[in-house]
Formats: sequence, structure tokens, C-alpha cells
Amino acid sequence: MRVLVVGSGIVGLAVAYRLVKAGVSVKVVDRDPDGDRASHGNAGGIAVTEVVPAATPQVWRRLLPWMLDPLGPLTVRPAHSLKLIPWFARFKRSATELEMARIMRALAALNARVYEDLIPMLNDLGLHGHLHRKGALTVYETEQGYRRDAAEWESKRCSGIDATELTGNEAREMEPALGALVSRAVFTPQWSHVSDPRQIVIALGEWLRSRQASIVRGEVMGVVTRADGRVALQLADSGTSADADYVVIAAGAWSGSLARRIGDPVLLESERGYNSTLPDPGVTVGRQLIFAERKFVATPLSVGLRIGGAAEFGGLRSIPNYRRARALVESARRFLPNLCSAGAIDWAGHRPATPDSLPVIGESRHHARVLYAFGHGHLGLTQAATTGRLIVERLLGQTTTVDLTPFRISRFRNRED
Repeated sequence: MRVLVVGSGIVGLAVAYRLVKAGVSVKVVDRDPDGDRASHGNAGGIAVTEVVPAATPQVWRRLLPWMLDPLGPLTVRPAHSLKLIPWFARFKRSATELEMARIMRALAALNARVYEDLIPMLNDLGLHGHLHRKGALTVYETEQGYRRDAAEWESKRCSGIDATELTGNEAREMEPALGALVSRAVFTPQWSHVSDPRQIVIALGEWLRSRQASIVRGEVMGVVTRADGRVALQLADSGTSADADYVVIAAGAWSGSLARRIGDPVLLESERGYNSTLPDPGVTVGRQLIFAERKFVATPLSVGLRIGGAAEFGGLRSIPNYRRARALVESARRFLPNLCSAGAIDWAGHRPATPDSLPVIGESRHHARVLYAFGHGHLGLTQAATTGRLIVERLLGQTTTVDLTPFRISRFRNRED
């Protein structure tokens, strides 16, 4: 069997890794294999506790105030606003009680497998010491904010997530760099973080090349079906690729246009995130910190303290506004009073966001030889290894470890959705 994987981000490479492990011949095609991407600059969290969808009644009520703040946790570029209407309509529908329960079950099932798939992959890559299972600390500056999230924490506990409530002083005992602003906190021991997400992407590429899997440059415009049923990729500048038995679309935020050309409508948006990495932060942080009310995180990586967050909807071609990265650092300084931002490296990347917070995993409705693996939003690094397993199980005709029904692209089959 020969498989073409479109996309050399963490999900595409994890799919290719599982295919090679299964004895399948693989070629990865990407428009810029060596370029920067969300897989390189993400916050590095293995967020297995994130089972609540982004769309909740509380979030929906706060959207307008957030959007009115140009440097707040969420912004929409005016030129892109009309295009977002269908996406936000579906987002709002995902905030109902029944939909939230359905989405949480699906995310919990997917995240329950994460360590079983991720740890062996990291071991194969020689990165066994790069996973730090120290949990995460979610902090609150106000009692009001803490109480506003109480229902969400209870939902997580019902999904099997450990969550220990702490006072501000108890939080500072765990993380002495935190200042007096912190009044409440929640510790989630199942969370973890990696040393540097970029190193995982690099190691996956090296591992694949060492096993005769190629990673090549090519801008994919579509999928071509041969008379014998085999498939090839239509490339922008060089005709078509070599034939293969299957194609896997794992191109992150760029996957939506490809899916639509194949005949599968999908609601997928670029949710651009920003961060700033501080090489000498002046403070010691032991685990990922989540600043709940302001929607950003701080992660201790081997390259420095990475402060990231924000959700900006402006399409794939808008110019980044790095003021948002610098605003995150200033917000972090309120919680970490001794923070030093000298030498900060700002970054922005495109997260592939679906309105229901579920990735797209499984077959095309219109092409039996095409499978999808995209739309993981904030959880690409977390869910990549498990997504690779599930794609390979489908390709080999095996019963999948996780029920893929909630992740099918057919959930977007009605254009009004």
C-alpha cells in the first residue's frame, strides 16, 4: 500500500509515523515543509483535560465584550466578519446542553488514549525525557471568575478529570513566582507539557526520512482519480504526483479548501494564536500555568518561558498583529511580578478551528480513497499521535480504538450548518 499525506505539521507527520510503523509506503507533501507552522510554536501543553467545547453559554455571553477589546482574548478582523457568519452560527448551536454533552463524550474518548499513543511515539523518536507530567495550574484573580467556571469544572470531573481546588496561597506554594493577584486556583494532575514542540516535529521528520519516507515540497490543489481507482495529487506547479492507493488530508487550517474541492463542505476557520517566548524570564515556573479569566497560558520550555493565547479570526492571509503577543506578556506580568521580557521572540500561527471543537477524522463522503485528519484547534499536539493511530486503523480495515462517528466530515453536509 502507498499513501500520500498532505501536510507536514504535527498531525500529518504523526499519521505518516503510524503508517510507516504499519509497513505502509508513505510520501508527505507540503507547500513549505521547512517553514514555520502552528506545530512549531504552540504552547507545548498535552491538554488531556480539555474536554469541554469552546462554545459554552458562558463564553457565548462574553464574546461581544471580548471582541470590542482589540487586544483581548478574541478578535475578528472586520474584513473577515461576514465570512464567519456560518461558522459562528454553528458555534452558537454547539453551546446547547445536549450538544455540549455529545461533544464532551467524544473529546473525552479521544483524549483518554493520548498517553498510550504519545509516549511510545516519543520513545521511538528518542524524546522520552521531553514529556513532563507535572500537571497544570489554572489560576483565577477573582472569586467571580472562579465561580463562573464552577459548572465547567464539575463537567470535567464527571468526565474523569482530576481537579483539585486551591486557595491563592496554596497555588503560590506550588508556584512561588505567582504574585498576590492570584486568589483561587485548580490543579489538574493529568495535564503535562513537552520541552519544545518544534523538536518533536523535527524528530518526526528525521525519523520518517531515516525509514525511506519522503517529505517533499508541493502545493496541493486537489485529488485526481485514475482509471484503475488509484489516486494522485494535483499540484500547482508540477502537474500531478505519483499515484497512490490513498490520500490523507492533514494540512491544518489549509485543509478546508481541499475538502471542499473534493466535495465535502466543512466549517473550518483559522483561529490565529500568538505567543512570546522569553529566553531568560527571570522567574521559575514548574508546570503550565493557565490564566483562566484572560485566556492565556505560560509554559516552561527548554527554549524559555512561552506565554501564549488569543484567538484571532481573520483568515489565512491577514497580516499578524504582534501587538497581541506583547499584550500577553504584559498580562502575564500582572500574575508573575518579576517577569523579564528582554529578548522576547514573538510568534503567530494558524490553528485549524471547527465550530464544535471536534477534529475531522475519517473518510471523505465523496471519495473512497481520501481520508481526513484536521481541525484539532488547540489540541493538535495533544491528539496527533492518537489521530495517527485512528487513521491507520481505518486504512487497514480494523475496528477503530475510538468511535469515529462524532468526527466524520458528514456532520457538515448541509451548507446551512
